[in-house]
Amino acid sequence: MIDTHCHIDCCEEVEDIINNFEGIIITSGYDDKSNLKVIDLVNKYPNVYGTLGIHPEEVDNDYNLDIVINNLDNPKIVGIGEIGLDYHYTKDNIDKQKELFIKQLDIANTYNLPIVVHCRDAIEDTYNILKNYNLKGSIHCFSSSLEMARKFIDLGYKIGVGGVITFKNGKKLREVVDGISINDILTETDSPYLSPEPFRGKENNSSNVYYVVKEISNIKGISSEEVKNIILKSAKEVFRKLKKV
Repeated sequence: MIDTHCHIDCCEEVEDIINNFEGIIITSGYDDKSNLKVIDLVNKYPNVYGTLGIHPEEVDNDYNLDIVINNLDNPKIVGIGEIGLDYHYTKDNIDKQKELFIKQLDIANTYNLPIVVHCRDAIEDTYNILKNYNLKGSIHCFSSSLEMARKFIDLGYKIGVGGVITFKNGKKLREVVDGISINDILTETDSPYLSPEPFRGKENNSSNVYYVVKEISNIKGISSEEVKNIILKSAKEVFRKLKKV
């Protein structure tokens, strides 16, 4: 299996989580401190890979993009992320968020790396910025419509699907998964957040990607093993450094 997006540095019992997971983990940075932790983790554990970036909620805090740039030659840093736009809590810093997003897209473009995109309550602006680039990556924790999913897929992105697909109120995401090709989906956990059923309210971890795979399997009418194999292949197409695994 593969967990294409998590924040394992925020989890309890990190070593146990990594050692008990039979597959690949991609953990994402979101600020200076977490980016440095990602670098430590990928250097320590063979099955852990990482992406580096500054989350939009960090735009009003101090951050150092040189930490990102100076570590992109690490063979286990497979992309730029978590980056994007988030208008959920405030729209007062929209221009600053866009500027930070574009700076990091330019870095991805320069270094020919995929991106992991955070988008909350900012779907149109996210799309309108991304369509100006010829990049690949994942739209992490996708929460918009089937129509928008298809538009991002047309740009070359995969749709990140996590524990929400198991929620009772996850009907919209299940409809998206049903309406797009299995080849356009990536599995993720966003752990320690968004634990799937039956673990809602508890800390999430990468092993719970199994429940995401299982729900996709039910929707698509194919075996869990086939889902795992297809999504691993897709992840290696997006995060090209994984092809050496």
